[in-house]
Amino acid sequence: MSIRTILVDDEPLAIQGLELRLAAHDDVEIIAKCQNGREAISAIKTHKPDLVFLDIQMPGFDGFSVVQGLMDVEPPLFVFVTAYSDHAIRAFEAQATDYLMKPVEEARLADTLDRVRQRLSERQSAGEAEKLKEVLAEHAPQAAADMADGSGDSVNASRFEKMINIKDRGQIFRVDVDTIERIDAAGDYMCIYTGDNTLILRETMKDLEKRLDPRRFQRIHRSTIVNLDLVKQVKPHTNGECFLVLDSGASVKVSRSYRDVVARFVH
Repeated sequence: MSIRTILVDDEPLAIQGLELRLAAHDDVEIIAKCQNGREAISAIKTHKPDLVFLDIQMPGFDGFSVVQGLMDVEPPLFVFVTAYSDHAIRAFEAQATDYLMKPVEEARLADTLDRVRQRLSERQSAGEAEKLKEVLAEHAPQAAADMADGSGDSVNASRFEKMINIKDRGQIFRVDVDTIERIDAAGDYMCIYTGDNTLILRETMKDLEKRLDPRRFQRIHRSTIVNLDLVKQVKPHTNGECFLVLDSGASVKVSRSYRDVVARFVH
């Protein structure tokens, strides 16, 4: 399957350089090149690409404005490309698939394309699942009902994040969600705890919850989410509350409002 791609940059040499590097990847098909944001929006709506390499700093209509201008259509995957590292956090907040610094390094580009291929495969799987549900609903309603009850969980799981990008202390960390033990909220900031690190992510808990598989990541307190796969002990406490002991040895309280989370550990 070819990755239908649009390149957007107000510098022709930048487009040419990226085009040369992409030529090494046989599955990338460049279908359009644009030199400003307005051209980009028009081309994306017309061609419906899979992927857009998007420069951030362009006169008049920057890369973030392009993303905002596509809110009424199914967006492609975006990879932001820029010479300015201070735009990184905004790129990830805009749900970019990745962020590349100019001049683009070949190895870094290869990593980005691997991530793009994974995202596209997940989208295709989700789309095929929806088509299957529609066919089942028409020709086999009972099977459709069974699928809705839970047999489609493995497909639906593909829409949740497997990696989360976090800018902290001037660096960008790519965190495997499997390693996240718990998350604590502090206003619009999240403290992400892994086995050997603590990182700060600027995002609300509500938005972060949407990105994580709820079968594994559950809120146990108004301001705490835990990875249920990393719970090794449940310790009852007073007033209907209890504590979960995690693999790291950390102990976190489950409030009475979230007691049902503990029920899944009791067989």
